[in-house]
Amino acid sequence: MSREKGANAAGKSSPMTLKESLDECMEALDLFLNNHFNESLEMLKPRVNDSMYHALIYATVLEMQAMMTFQHDDITNAGLTMKSAQEVCQRFRRKSKSDGDSLTEVQLHAEVCYAECQLQRAALTFLQDEDMVSFIKGGIKVRNSYLIYKELNESIQANNCLKGPSHLHLAGGISFGVGAFNLTLSLFPPRILRLLKFAGFSGDKEYGLSLLHDGATGMNLRSMLCALLLLCYHTFLTFILGEVAEAEGLLKPFLHLYPQGAIFLFFAGRTEEIKGNIDEAVVLFEDGCKAQQTWKQFHHMCYWELMWCFTYKRAWKVAYFYADLLSKESRWSKAMYVYMKAAYLSMLPNDESRPFGEDEVELFRQVPTFKQKIAGKSPPTEKFAIRKARRYKSSRPVRLPVPVLEMMYMWNGFSMISKRPELTEGLLQTLMEAERSLQESPENEYSVDDRCLIHLLKGLCWKNQGQLTAAEESFKKVCSSEKKIRFDHYLVPNTVVELSLLYIDQGRRDEAIKLLHKAKQNYKDYSMESRTQFRIHASLAKLKADPGEDADTHL
Repeated sequence: MSREKGANAAGKSSPMTLKESLDECMEALDLFLNNHFNESLEMLKPRVNDSMYHALIYATVLEMQAMMTFQHDDITNAGLTMKSAQEVCQRFRRKSKSDGDSLTEVQLHAEVCYAECQLQRAALTFLQDEDMVSFIKGGIKVRNSYLIYKELNESIQANNCLKGPSHLHLAGGISFGVGAFNLTLSLFPPRILRLLKFAGFSGDKEYGLSLLHDGATGMNLRSMLCALLLLCYHTFLTFILGEVAEAEGLLKPFLHLYPQGAIFLFFAGRTEEIKGNIDEAVVLFEDGCKAQQTWKQFHHMCYWELMWCFTYKRAWKVAYFYADLLSKESRWSKAMYVYMKAAYLSMLPNDESRPFGEDEVELFRQVPTFKQKIAGKSPPTEKFAIRKARRYKSSRPVRLPVPVLEMMYMWNGFSMISKRPELTEGLLQTLMEAERSLQESPENEYSVDDRCLIHLLKGLCWKNQGQLTAAEESFKKVCSSEKKIRFDHYLVPNTVVELSLLYIDQGRRDEAIKLLHKAKQNYKDYSMESRTQFRIHASLAKLKADPGEDADTHL
Protein backbone atom coordinates (compact mmCIF):
# COMPACT_ATOMS: atom_id res chain seq x y z
CA MET A 1 0.00 0.00 0.00
CA SER A 2 1.32 3.47 -0.90
CA ARG A 3 2.02 5.74 2.02
CA GLU A 4 1.48 9.47 2.23
CA LYS A 5 4.97 10.74 3.00
CA GLY A 6 5.83 13.99 4.71
CA ALA A 7 6.65 15.55 8.02
CA ASN A 8 5.02 13.68 10.87
CA ALA A 9 2.47 15.61 12.92
CA ALA A 10 3.29 16.17 16.57
CA GLY A 11 2.45 13.11 18.60
CA LYS A 12 2.11 10.84 15.56
CA SER A 13 4.74 8.09 15.37
CA SER A 14 4.40 7.13 11.70
CA PRO A 15 2.78 8.42 8.52
CA MET A 16 -0.64 7.02 7.59
CA THR A 17 -1.41 4.95 4.55
CA LEU A 18 -3.81 6.52 2.06
CA LYS A 19 -6.55 4.13 3.19
CA GLU A 20 -5.99 4.92 6.89
CA SER A 21 -6.09 8.64 6.11
CA LEU A 22 -9.36 8.31 4.17
CA ASP A 23 -10.95 6.12 6.87
CA GLU A 24 -10.14 8.67 9.60
CA CYS A 25 -11.42 11.55 7.48
CA MET A 26 -14.69 9.65 6.89
CA GLU A 27 -14.97 9.27 10.67
CA ALA A 28 -14.36 13.02 11.15
CA LEU A 29 -16.97 13.82 8.52
CA ASP A 30 -19.42 11.54 10.30
CA LEU A 31 -18.88 13.56 13.49
CA PHE A 32 -19.44 16.79 11.55
CA LEU A 33 -22.73 15.57 10.09
CA ASN A 34 -23.87 14.55 13.59
CA ASN A 35 -23.36 18.19 14.71
CA HIS A 36 -20.11 17.42 16.58
CA PHE A 37 -18.29 20.19 14.75
CA ASN A 38 -15.49 20.86 17.21
CA GLU A 39 -14.77 17.16 17.78
CA SER A 40 -14.54 16.72 14.00
CA LEU A 41 -11.92 19.48 13.75
CA GLU A 42 -10.00 18.07 16.74
CA MET A 43 -9.75 14.69 15.04
CA LEU A 44 -8.44 16.22 11.80
CA LYS A 45 -6.07 18.85 13.16
CA PRO A 46 -3.06 16.70 14.26
CA ARG A 47 -2.58 15.40 10.69
CA VAL A 48 -3.13 18.57 8.64
CA ASN A 49 0.59 18.96 7.88
CA ASP A 50 1.25 15.42 6.66
CA SER A 51 -2.03 14.12 5.17
CA MET A 52 -3.55 15.75 2.11
CA TYR A 53 -7.04 14.51 3.02
CA HIS A 54 -6.85 15.68 6.64
CA ALA A 55 -5.62 19.06 5.37
CA LEU A 56 -8.38 19.33 2.74
CA ILE A 57 -11.30 18.28 4.96
CA TYR A 58 -10.09 20.44 7.88
CA ALA A 59 -9.86 23.48 5.57
CA THR A 60 -13.25 22.63 4.00
CA VAL A 61 -14.97 22.64 7.40
CA LEU A 62 -13.35 26.01 8.25
CA GLU A 63 -14.45 27.38 4.87
CA MET A 64 -18.05 26.28 5.46
CA GLN A 65 -17.94 28.04 8.81
CA ALA A 66 -16.43 31.20 7.28
CA MET A 67 -19.05 31.34 4.55
CA MET A 68 -21.79 31.18 7.17
CA THR A 69 -20.30 33.61 9.71
CA PHE A 70 -19.14 36.06 7.03
CA GLN A 71 -16.61 37.34 9.60
CA HIS A 72 -13.51 38.80 7.96
CA ASP A 73 -11.17 36.97 10.37
CA ASP A 74 -12.87 33.63 9.69
CA ILE A 75 -12.64 34.14 5.92
CA THR A 76 -8.94 35.11 6.16
CA ASN A 77 -8.18 32.12 8.41
CA ALA A 78 -10.03 29.71 6.10
CA GLY A 79 -8.14 31.12 3.10
CA LEU A 80 -4.74 30.64 4.77
CA THR A 81 -5.71 27.13 5.92
CA MET A 82 -6.86 26.18 2.41
CA LYS A 83 -3.61 27.57 0.98
CA SER A 84 -1.63 25.38 3.44
CA ALA A 85 -3.77 22.39 2.45
CA GLN A 86 -2.96 23.05 -1.20
CA GLU A 87 0.76 23.11 -0.33
CA VAL A 88 0.40 19.73 1.42
CA CYS A 89 -1.35 18.33 -1.69
CA GLN A 90 1.42 19.75 -3.90
CA ARG A 91 4.01 17.61 -2.07
CA PHE A 92 2.25 14.44 -3.23
CA ARG A 93 1.77 15.49 -6.88
CA ARG A 94 4.07 14.27 -9.64
CA LYS A 95 7.03 16.58 -10.04
CA SER A 96 6.71 17.02 -13.83
CA LYS A 97 4.80 15.61 -16.78
CA SER A 98 8.07 14.16 -18.10
CA ASP A 99 7.85 11.62 -15.26
CA GLY A 100 5.67 9.58 -17.59
CA ASP A 101 1.95 9.35 -18.20
CA SER A 102 0.98 6.88 -15.50
CA LEU A 103 0.41 8.28 -12.04
CA THR A 104 0.59 6.36 -8.79
CA GLU A 105 -2.58 6.07 -6.72
CA VAL A 106 -1.33 8.69 -4.25
CA GLN A 107 -0.46 11.08 -7.11
CA LEU A 108 -3.95 10.70 -8.59
CA HIS A 109 -5.53 11.55 -5.23
CA ALA A 110 -3.12 14.49 -4.88
CA GLU A 111 -4.30 15.87 -8.24
CA VAL A 112 -7.98 15.77 -7.28
CA CYS A 113 -7.31 17.21 -3.80
CA TYR A 114 -5.17 19.99 -5.30
CA ALA A 115 -7.94 20.88 -7.78
CA GLU A 116 -10.49 20.98 -4.96
CA CYS A 117 -8.26 23.31 -2.90
CA GLN A 118 -7.94 25.61 -5.94
CA LEU A 119 -11.71 25.71 -6.36
CA GLN A 120 -12.38 26.45 -2.70
CA ARG A 121 -9.66 29.11 -2.55
CA ALA A 122 -11.29 30.80 -5.54
CA ALA A 123 -14.64 30.88 -3.72
CA LEU A 124 -12.96 32.54 -0.73
CA THR A 125 -11.18 35.04 -2.97
CA PHE A 126 -14.52 36.15 -4.41
CA LEU A 127 -15.86 36.60 -0.87
CA GLN A 128 -12.86 38.22 0.73
CA ASP A 129 -11.32 40.75 -1.61
CA GLU A 130 -12.85 43.85 -3.05
CA ASP A 131 -10.65 44.70 -6.03
CA MET A 132 -10.83 43.47 -9.62
CA VAL A 133 -7.27 42.08 -9.51
CA SER A 134 -8.33 39.63 -6.79
CA PHE A 135 -11.44 38.78 -8.77
CA ILE A 136 -9.28 37.91 -11.79
CA LYS A 137 -6.94 35.86 -9.58
CA GLY A 138 -9.97 33.90 -8.38
CA GLY A 139 -11.00 33.31 -11.99
CA ILE A 140 -7.54 31.95 -12.81
CA LYS A 141 -7.75 29.53 -9.84
CA VAL A 142 -11.13 28.32 -11.12
CA ARG A 143 -9.76 27.74 -14.60
CA ASN A 144 -6.68 25.88 -13.32
CA SER A 145 -8.92 23.66 -11.21
CA TYR A 146 -11.19 23.02 -14.19
CA LEU A 147 -8.25 21.92 -16.37
CA ILE A 148 -7.01 19.41 -13.74
CA TYR A 149 -10.48 17.89 -13.37
CA LYS A 150 -10.86 17.77 -17.16
CA GLU A 151 -7.57 15.85 -17.59
CA LEU A 152 -8.36 13.44 -14.73
CA ASN A 153 -11.81 12.75 -16.08
CA GLU A 154 -10.46 12.02 -19.57
CA SER A 155 -7.92 9.61 -18.06
CA ILE A 156 -10.62 7.78 -16.08
CA GLN A 157 -12.92 7.61 -19.13
CA ALA A 158 -10.08 6.16 -21.21
CA ASN A 159 -9.18 3.71 -18.40
CA ASN A 160 -5.69 5.20 -18.20
CA CYS A 161 -5.95 5.61 -14.44
CA LEU A 162 -4.64 3.11 -11.95
CA LYS A 163 -7.67 1.73 -10.07
CA GLY A 164 -6.20 1.37 -6.60
CA PRO A 165 -7.97 0.24 -3.41
CA SER A 166 -9.19 3.81 -2.74
CA HIS A 167 -10.53 4.35 -6.27
CA LEU A 168 -14.08 4.93 -4.96
CA HIS A 169 -12.92 8.11 -3.18
CA LEU A 170 -10.95 9.23 -6.23
CA ALA A 171 -13.94 8.71 -8.51
CA GLY A 172 -16.11 10.60 -6.00
CA GLY A 173 -13.69 13.54 -6.09
CA ILE A 174 -13.73 13.64 -9.89
CA SER A 175 -17.54 13.29 -9.97
CA PHE A 176 -17.80 16.25 -7.60
CA GLY A 177 -15.41 18.47 -9.58
CA VAL A 178 -16.55 17.63 -13.11
CA GLY A 179 -20.21 17.51 -12.05
CA ALA A 180 -19.97 20.87 -10.26
CA PHE A 181 -18.34 22.55 -13.27
CA ASN A 182 -20.83 21.15 -15.79
CA LEU A 183 -23.86 22.02 -13.67
CA THR A 184 -22.63 25.49 -12.68
CA LEU A 185 -21.49 26.52 -16.15
CA SER A 186 -24.73 25.28 -17.73
CA LEU A 187 -26.57 27.89 -15.64
CA PHE A 188 -24.58 30.83 -17.00
CA PRO A 189 -25.64 32.75 -20.10
CA PRO A 190 -22.96 32.55 -22.86
CA ARG A 191 -21.93 36.21 -22.49
CA ILE A 192 -20.97 35.59 -18.84
CA LEU A 193 -18.98 32.49 -19.83
CA ARG A 194 -17.06 34.55 -22.37
CA LEU A 195 -16.13 37.01 -19.64
CA LEU A 196 -14.93 34.09 -17.49
CA LYS A 197 -12.76 32.84 -20.38
CA PHE A 198 -14.68 29.58 -20.65
CA ALA A 199 -15.40 30.28 -24.33
CA GLY A 200 -16.68 27.29 -26.27
CA PHE A 201 -17.77 25.44 -23.14
CA SER A 202 -21.30 25.88 -21.86
CA GLY A 203 -21.53 22.90 -19.56
CA ASP A 204 -23.86 19.96 -19.90
CA LYS A 205 -26.46 20.18 -17.16
CA GLU A 206 -27.73 16.59 -17.40
CA TYR A 207 -24.19 15.19 -17.42
CA GLY A 208 -23.29 17.32 -14.39
CA LEU A 209 -26.40 16.22 -12.51
CA SER A 210 -25.78 12.54 -13.24
CA LEU A 211 -22.14 12.75 -12.05
CA LEU A 212 -23.15 14.55 -8.86
CA HIS A 213 -25.90 11.99 -8.28
CA ASP A 214 -23.38 9.16 -8.68
CA GLY A 215 -21.07 10.94 -6.21
CA ALA A 216 -23.86 11.62 -3.71
CA THR A 217 -25.18 8.06 -3.66
CA GLY A 218 -21.78 6.35 -3.38
CA MET A 219 -20.12 5.89 0.01
CA ASN A 220 -17.16 8.19 -0.51
CA LEU A 221 -15.59 11.23 1.10
CA ARG A 222 -17.29 13.64 -1.32
CA SER A 223 -20.80 12.17 -1.00
CA MET A 224 -21.85 15.00 1.31
CA LEU A 225 -20.44 17.72 -0.98
CA CYS A 226 -22.14 16.19 -4.02
CA ALA A 227 -25.42 15.89 -2.09
CA LEU A 228 -25.26 19.46 -0.77
CA LEU A 229 -24.59 20.87 -4.24
CA LEU A 230 -27.53 18.91 -5.67
CA LEU A 231 -29.79 19.96 -2.79
CA CYS A 232 -28.86 23.62 -3.34
CA TYR A 233 -29.61 23.22 -7.05
CA HIS A 234 -32.94 21.44 -6.58
CA THR A 235 -34.21 23.60 -3.70
CA PHE A 236 -32.80 27.06 -4.47
CA LEU A 237 -31.82 27.45 -8.12
CA THR A 238 -34.75 25.53 -9.55
CA PHE A 239 -37.74 23.96 -7.91
CA ILE A 240 -39.95 22.07 -10.29
CA LEU A 241 -41.92 19.49 -8.32
CA GLY A 242 -40.14 16.57 -10.02
CA GLU A 243 -36.82 17.98 -8.90
CA VAL A 244 -38.09 18.43 -5.34
CA ALA A 245 -38.84 14.70 -5.41
CA GLU A 246 -35.19 14.21 -6.49
CA ALA A 247 -34.08 16.29 -3.50
CA GLU A 248 -36.26 14.21 -1.15
CA GLY A 249 -34.77 11.01 -2.55
CA LEU A 250 -31.25 12.34 -1.93
CA LEU A 251 -32.12 13.49 1.57
CA LYS A 252 -33.74 10.25 2.72
CA PRO A 253 -30.56 8.18 3.38
CA PHE A 254 -28.78 11.16 4.99
CA LEU A 255 -31.74 11.87 7.30
CA HIS A 256 -31.80 8.17 8.20
CA LEU A 257 -28.10 8.26 9.10
CA TYR A 258 -28.19 11.73 10.70
CA PRO A 259 -31.77 12.31 11.95
CA GLN A 260 -30.62 15.33 13.98
CA GLY A 261 -28.09 16.60 11.42
CA ALA A 262 -28.69 20.38 11.24
CA ILE A 263 -27.74 20.62 7.55
CA PHE A 264 -30.17 17.90 6.49
CA LEU A 265 -33.02 19.18 8.69
CA PHE A 266 -32.57 22.54 6.96
CA PHE A 267 -32.90 21.03 3.48
CA ALA A 268 -35.83 18.86 4.61
CA GLY A 269 -37.54 22.09 5.72
CA ARG A 270 -36.74 23.72 2.42
CA THR A 271 -38.31 20.86 0.41
CA GLU A 272 -41.51 21.09 2.48
CA GLU A 273 -41.56 24.87 1.97
CA ILE A 274 -41.31 24.45 -1.82
CA LYS A 275 -44.19 21.99 -1.77
CA GLY A 276 -46.25 24.62 0.05
CA ASN A 277 -46.29 22.66 3.32
CA ILE A 278 -45.43 25.75 5.33
CA ASP A 279 -46.35 24.46 8.80
CA GLU A 280 -44.28 21.30 8.27
CA ALA A 281 -41.38 23.43 7.04
CA VAL A 282 -41.57 25.65 10.15
CA VAL A 283 -41.29 22.57 12.42
CA LEU A 284 -38.23 21.28 10.54
CA PHE A 285 -36.47 24.67 10.59
CA GLU A 286 -37.19 24.97 14.32
CA ASP A 287 -35.83 21.42 14.82
CA GLY A 288 -32.73 22.44 12.87
CA CYS A 289 -32.17 25.27 15.36
CA LYS A 290 -32.70 22.99 18.38
CA ALA A 291 -30.40 20.25 17.01
CA GLN A 292 -27.17 22.05 17.91
CA GLN A 293 -25.95 25.21 19.63
CA THR A 294 -22.28 25.16 18.59
CA TRP A 295 -22.59 26.88 15.22
CA LYS A 296 -25.20 29.62 15.42
CA GLN A 297 -24.67 30.19 11.70
CA PHE A 298 -26.88 27.17 10.95
CA HIS A 299 -29.59 28.93 12.95
CA HIS A 300 -29.31 31.98 10.68
CA MET A 301 -30.05 29.87 7.59
CA CYS A 302 -33.18 28.61 9.36
CA TYR A 303 -34.17 32.10 10.57
CA TRP A 304 -34.10 33.38 6.98
CA GLU A 305 -36.44 30.62 5.81
CA LEU A 306 -38.69 31.00 8.86
CA MET A 307 -38.98 34.71 8.08
CA TRP A 308 -40.34 33.86 4.62
CA CYS A 309 -42.61 31.07 5.92
CA PHE A 310 -44.36 33.57 8.20
CA THR A 311 -44.43 36.09 5.35
CA TYR A 312 -46.49 33.65 3.24
CA LYS A 313 -48.88 33.39 6.21
CA ARG A 314 -48.98 37.23 6.53
CA ALA A 315 -47.78 36.96 10.13
CA TRP A 316 -45.87 40.24 9.78
CA LYS A 317 -44.80 40.55 13.43
CA VAL A 318 -43.44 37.00 13.63
CA ALA A 319 -41.55 37.51 10.35
CA TYR A 320 -40.23 40.82 11.76
CA PHE A 321 -38.94 38.89 14.81
CA TYR A 322 -36.75 36.67 12.57
CA ALA A 323 -35.52 39.66 10.54
CA ASP A 324 -34.61 41.33 13.83
CA LEU A 325 -32.68 38.26 15.03
CA LEU A 326 -30.77 38.18 11.73
CA SER A 327 -29.98 41.90 11.91
CA LYS A 328 -28.48 41.38 15.37
CA GLU A 329 -26.65 38.08 14.85
CA SER A 330 -25.76 37.59 11.18
CA ARG A 331 -23.22 39.51 9.14
CA TRP A 332 -24.35 38.28 5.76
CA SER A 333 -26.47 41.29 4.75
CA LYS A 334 -27.35 43.70 7.51
CA ALA A 335 -28.78 46.18 4.97
CA MET A 336 -31.23 43.51 3.78
CA TYR A 337 -32.25 42.47 7.30
CA VAL A 338 -32.87 46.06 8.45
CA TYR A 339 -34.80 46.74 5.23
CA MET A 340 -36.98 43.69 5.91
CA LYS A 341 -37.59 44.81 9.51
CA ALA A 342 -38.79 48.17 8.22
CA ALA A 343 -40.83 46.49 5.49
CA TYR A 344 -42.70 44.26 7.97
CA LEU A 345 -43.48 47.20 10.27
CA SER A 346 -44.80 49.17 7.28
CA MET A 347 -47.32 46.37 6.61
CA LEU A 348 -48.93 46.89 10.06
CA PRO A 349 -51.87 49.31 10.50
CA ASN A 350 -50.75 52.80 11.53
CA ASP A 351 -52.44 52.52 14.92
CA GLU A 352 -50.88 49.15 15.81
CA SER A 353 -47.99 49.19 18.28
CA ARG A 354 -44.51 48.41 16.89
CA PRO A 355 -42.30 45.76 18.55
CA PHE A 356 -39.48 47.27 20.65
CA GLY A 357 -40.94 50.71 19.90
CA GLU A 358 -39.15 50.74 16.52
CA ASP A 359 -40.19 53.05 13.71
CA GLU A 360 -40.16 51.89 10.08
CA VAL A 361 -39.25 55.33 8.69
CA GLU A 362 -36.16 55.49 10.88
CA LEU A 363 -35.21 51.91 9.96
CA PHE A 364 -35.58 52.60 6.23
CA ARG A 365 -33.28 55.61 6.65
CA GLN A 366 -30.64 53.40 8.29
CA VAL A 367 -30.52 50.84 5.43
CA PRO A 368 -27.82 52.58 3.30
CA THR A 369 -25.46 52.79 6.31
CA PHE A 370 -25.12 48.97 6.31
CA LYS A 371 -23.99 48.69 2.68
CA GLN A 372 -21.16 46.19 2.11
CA LYS A 373 -19.12 44.89 -0.80
CA ILE A 374 -18.37 41.36 -1.98
CA ALA A 375 -15.75 40.99 -4.73
CA GLY A 376 -15.75 44.76 -5.13
CA LYS A 377 -19.51 45.02 -5.66
CA SER A 378 -22.56 45.43 -3.47
CA PRO A 379 -24.85 42.36 -3.64
CA PRO A 380 -27.74 43.11 -6.05
CA THR A 381 -30.40 42.51 -3.38
CA GLU A 382 -28.69 45.05 -1.09
CA LYS A 383 -28.49 47.61 -3.89
CA PHE A 384 -32.18 47.03 -4.54
CA ALA A 385 -33.09 47.46 -0.85
CA ILE A 386 -30.98 50.64 -0.57
CA ARG A 387 -32.57 52.11 -3.69
CA LYS A 388 -36.10 51.37 -2.46
CA ALA A 389 -35.33 52.77 1.01
CA ARG A 390 -34.39 56.16 -0.54
CA ARG A 391 -38.06 57.07 -0.61
CA TYR A 392 -37.86 57.57 3.15
CA LYS A 393 -35.00 60.09 3.07
CA SER A 394 -37.21 63.16 2.72
CA SER A 395 -38.97 64.76 5.67
CA ARG A 396 -42.32 63.71 4.11
CA PRO A 397 -41.63 60.25 2.67
CA VAL A 398 -43.88 58.55 0.14
CA ARG A 399 -44.39 55.12 1.67
CA LEU A 400 -43.71 51.93 -0.27
CA PRO A 401 -47.03 50.16 -0.94
CA VAL A 402 -46.08 46.48 -0.38
CA PRO A 403 -42.30 46.26 0.21
CA VAL A 404 -42.52 42.79 1.79
CA LEU A 405 -44.37 41.28 -1.18
CA GLU A 406 -42.06 43.03 -3.64
CA MET A 407 -39.02 41.46 -1.96
CA MET A 408 -40.87 38.16 -1.71
CA TYR A 409 -41.17 38.26 -5.50
CA MET A 410 -37.42 38.84 -5.80
CA TRP A 411 -36.83 35.67 -3.73
CA ASN A 412 -39.29 33.57 -5.78
CA GLY A 413 -41.85 33.41 -2.99
CA PHE A 414 -44.96 33.42 -5.17
CA SER A 415 -44.00 30.10 -6.75
CA MET A 416 -43.56 28.63 -3.23
CA ILE A 417 -47.25 29.02 -2.48
CA SER A 418 -48.56 28.20 -5.95
CA LYS A 419 -50.19 25.02 -4.55
CA ARG A 420 -51.76 26.82 -1.58
CA PRO A 421 -54.81 28.79 -2.78
CA GLU A 422 -55.69 30.09 0.70
CA LEU A 423 -52.22 31.66 1.12
CA THR A 424 -52.44 33.19 -2.37
CA GLU A 425 -55.90 34.52 -1.52
CA GLY A 426 -54.54 36.20 1.60
CA LEU A 427 -51.78 37.94 -0.37
CA LEU A 428 -54.29 38.98 -3.01
CA GLN A 429 -56.37 40.66 -0.29
CA THR A 430 -53.29 42.54 0.92
CA LEU A 431 -52.61 43.70 -2.66
CA MET A 432 -56.24 44.82 -3.15
CA GLU A 433 -56.05 46.86 0.07
CA ALA A 434 -52.79 48.46 -1.09
CA GLU A 435 -54.37 49.23 -4.47
CA ARG A 436 -57.37 50.93 -2.80
CA SER A 437 -55.02 52.95 -0.63
CA LEU A 438 -53.11 54.10 -3.72
CA GLN A 439 -56.31 55.12 -5.49
CA GLU A 440 -57.34 57.20 -2.48
CA SER A 441 -53.96 58.96 -2.21
CA PRO A 442 -52.97 62.04 -4.20
CA GLU A 443 -50.86 61.40 -7.34
CA ASN A 444 -47.11 61.65 -6.88
CA GLU A 445 -43.95 60.83 -8.82
CA TYR A 446 -44.08 57.18 -7.67
CA SER A 447 -47.76 56.52 -8.43
CA VAL A 448 -47.35 54.79 -11.81
CA ASP A 449 -44.49 52.62 -10.56
CA ASP A 450 -46.47 51.59 -7.48
CA ARG A 451 -49.56 50.72 -9.51
CA CYS A 452 -47.46 48.64 -11.93
CA LEU A 453 -45.85 46.74 -9.05
CA ILE A 454 -49.28 45.82 -7.73
CA HIS A 455 -50.45 44.73 -11.21
CA LEU A 456 -47.40 42.44 -11.53
CA LEU A 457 -47.95 40.85 -8.12
CA LYS A 458 -51.71 40.52 -8.63
CA GLY A 459 -50.96 38.80 -11.95
CA LEU A 460 -48.83 36.23 -10.11
CA CYS A 461 -51.66 35.61 -7.63
CA TRP A 462 -54.21 35.19 -10.46
CA LYS A 463 -51.82 32.76 -12.16
CA ASN A 464 -51.45 30.74 -8.93
CA GLN A 465 -55.26 30.55 -8.75
CA GLY A 466 -55.55 29.36 -12.35
CA GLN A 467 -57.25 32.60 -13.47
CA LEU A 468 -55.00 32.90 -16.51
CA THR A 469 -57.00 35.54 -18.42
CA ALA A 470 -57.01 37.86 -15.38
CA ALA A 471 -53.27 37.21 -14.94
CA GLU A 472 -52.55 38.09 -18.58
CA GLU A 473 -54.57 41.32 -18.30
CA SER A 474 -52.66 42.30 -15.15
CA PHE A 475 -49.27 41.69 -16.79
CA LYS A 476 -50.30 43.60 -19.93
CA LYS A 477 -51.25 46.64 -17.83
CA VAL A 478 -47.62 46.84 -16.68
CA CYS A 479 -46.28 46.48 -20.23
CA SER A 480 -48.58 49.21 -21.55
CA SER A 481 -47.27 51.63 -18.88
CA GLU A 482 -43.61 51.08 -19.85
CA LYS A 483 -42.92 54.65 -20.95
CA LYS A 484 -44.52 56.15 -17.84
CA ILE A 485 -42.45 54.19 -15.29
CA ARG A 486 -39.90 56.53 -13.70
CA PHE A 487 -37.90 54.53 -11.16
CA ASP A 488 -38.69 50.80 -11.05
CA HIS A 489 -37.44 49.91 -14.53
CA TYR A 490 -37.03 46.27 -13.47
CA LEU A 491 -40.83 45.87 -13.54
CA VAL A 492 -41.27 45.67 -17.33
CA PRO A 493 -38.60 43.06 -18.20
CA ASN A 494 -39.74 40.92 -15.26
CA THR A 495 -43.37 41.24 -16.27
CA VAL A 496 -42.46 40.25 -19.84
CA VAL A 497 -40.77 37.13 -18.42
CA GLU A 498 -43.84 36.33 -16.27
CA LEU A 499 -46.11 36.76 -19.30
CA SER A 500 -43.89 34.40 -21.31
CA LEU A 501 -44.04 31.80 -18.52
CA LEU A 502 -47.84 32.14 -18.52
CA TYR A 503 -47.83 31.50 -22.28
CA ILE A 504 -45.63 28.41 -21.80
CA ASP A 505 -48.24 27.05 -19.35
CA GLN A 506 -50.91 27.68 -22.00
CA GLY A 507 -48.93 25.93 -24.73
CA ARG A 508 -48.30 29.22 -26.60
CA ARG A 509 -44.63 28.33 -27.19
CA ASP A 510 -43.80 30.66 -30.10
CA GLU A 511 -45.30 33.70 -28.36
CA ALA A 512 -43.37 32.78 -25.20
CA ILE A 513 -40.06 32.52 -27.09
CA LYS A 514 -40.65 35.89 -28.76
CA LEU A 515 -41.29 37.52 -25.37
CA LEU A 516 -38.23 35.91 -23.77
CA HIS A 517 -36.02 37.26 -26.57
CA LYS A 518 -37.60 40.67 -26.09
CA ALA A 519 -36.88 40.58 -22.34
CA LYS A 520 -33.32 39.43 -23.03
CA GLN A 521 -32.40 42.00 -25.68
CA ASN A 522 -34.50 45.12 -25.12
CA TYR A 523 -33.79 45.96 -21.48
CA LYS A 524 -30.51 46.83 -19.80
CA ASP A 525 -29.17 48.33 -16.55
CA TYR A 526 -32.18 47.68 -14.32
CA SER A 527 -32.28 46.38 -10.74
CA MET A 528 -31.49 42.67 -10.26
CA GLU A 529 -30.80 42.34 -14.00
CA SER A 530 -28.55 39.28 -13.65
CA ARG A 531 -31.29 37.40 -11.78
CA THR A 532 -33.77 38.13 -14.56
CA GLN A 533 -31.23 37.18 -17.26
CA PHE A 534 -30.63 33.85 -15.52
CA ARG A 535 -34.36 33.15 -15.54
CA ILE A 536 -34.56 34.03 -19.25
CA HIS A 537 -31.58 31.78 -20.02
CA ALA A 538 -33.10 28.88 -18.05
CA SER A 539 -36.50 29.28 -19.75
CA LEU A 540 -35.02 29.43 -23.26
CA ALA A 541 -32.76 26.46 -22.55
CA LYS A 542 -35.79 24.50 -21.31
CA LEU A 543 -37.66 25.34 -24.50
CA LYS A 544 -34.47 24.57 -26.50
CA ALA A 545 -35.22 27.77 -28.33
CA ASP A 546 -32.20 30.04 -28.24
CA PRO A 547 -30.18 29.95 -31.46
CA GLY A 548 -27.51 32.06 -29.74
CA GLU A 549 -26.66 29.26 -27.32
CA ASP A 550 -23.53 27.22 -27.88
CA ALA A 551 -24.09 23.51 -28.29
CA ASP A 552 -23.79 21.67 -25.00
CA THR A 553 -20.51 19.88 -24.48
CA HIS A 554 -19.15 18.31 -21.34
CA LEU A 555 -15.75 17.74 -19.81
